[in-house]
Amino acid sequence: MESNFVDYVKILCRSGKGGKGSMHLRHVKYNPNGGPDGGDGGKGGSIYLRGNHNYWTLLHLRYERHIFAEHGGNGGRDKCHGTDGKDIYIDVPCGTVVYNAETGKYVCDVTYDGQEILLLKGGRGGLGNFQFRTATNQAPRYAQPGEPMQEMTVILELKLLADVGLVGFPNAGKSTLVSALSNAKPKIANYPFTTMEPSLGIVGYRDGKSFVMADIPGIIEGASEGKGLGLRFLRHIERNSLLLFMVPGDTDDIKREYEILLNELRQFNPELLDKHRVLAVTKCDLLDEELMEMLKETLPDDLPVVFISAVSGFGLDELKDVLWAEMNAESNKLAAITTTESIAHRDKDMTRFAAEMAEQGEDDDIEFIDDEEIEDLDDFEYEDE
Repeated sequence: MESNFVDYVKILCRSGKGGKGSMHLRHVKYNPNGGPDGGDGGKGGSIYLRGNHNYWTLLHLRYERHIFAEHGGNGGRDKCHGTDGKDIYIDVPCGTVVYNAETGKYVCDVTYDGQEILLLKGGRGGLGNFQFRTATNQAPRYAQPGEPMQEMTVILELKLLADVGLVGFPNAGKSTLVSALSNAKPKIANYPFTTMEPSLGIVGYRDGKSFVMADIPGIIEGASEGKGLGLRFLRHIERNSLLLFMVPGDTDDIKREYEILLNELRQFNPELLDKHRVLAVTKCDLLDEELMEMLKETLPDDLPVVFISAVSGFGLDELKDVLWAEMNAESNKLAAITTTESIAHRDKDMTRFAAEMAEQGEDDDIEFIDDEEIEDLDDFEYEDE
């Protein structure tokens, strides 16, 4: 059964070419020397990306292999202007990153609802011979061709936007915590990799306040090298304001597991270590107070630690207080999502990630559709009708 969560699509996009200008000389019985009256060509349609908070995956674009805008219409006699090609708007969820599929280079980010970004500009229409009339050239017999279209194969990659991202090994209790704190209903079962796709939950806080929590599929040692679910879901952590590490209380060495998780994030993207972190020791309904006090002495002292049990509700109010305080700390103000460093990191990892998608059959070759050749406007071309 195909998953409803699609966070990677590859699409061939093409803007419209501009219409040709008309070369026409007016000649009617009541005006045999009417002169030039060729109209301008219409503008080709452009392609825009538009943020839409009603979408949370790229599922609606899963089978959109080609998106082509309309060409501009040719100009006509009597100074008739060609029709403009219709612009196309591609609605994507907030948090979508766009890459050039051929070069792997970062193109743009769509970060908020209603944001519109010009992806490919339509060609301008050519000027008709009416525009070239002068006192010394009263009957020009040439017109301008329209500008050519633009074409690019793009990769749309979704990175979830959330306030808190859950980081932990499989069966650490991440899905159970999300279901206990929000109305989200992620799949919960006692086997590894129960969570196969990210899910979002809105956590209610005091005085009508709330924040968004993202349940990320479990990470294992070597995930940054492609083991387990590999890189596919690690990138969703990049957009989280705060990282909540979750380690079960019955683990042999809690500190070591935390350091393994931290190292995987470091290997994937060192910038993730700049985010604020909180450690939650889960499944504490299996521990007594004396044992919890003993464990506190062995845990890292460079980040807040909270003992919780999502099943019994133990420590959940304290956890929300700690998360809210860390999110709103002055030192945790969100920087711009797109930075020079992050772009360099994305470009570096794009090739490896695309190869992983290809192995999973999600990046099939795109069949390019041939179109008629478009003449370059660098050389001014003269054309008779």
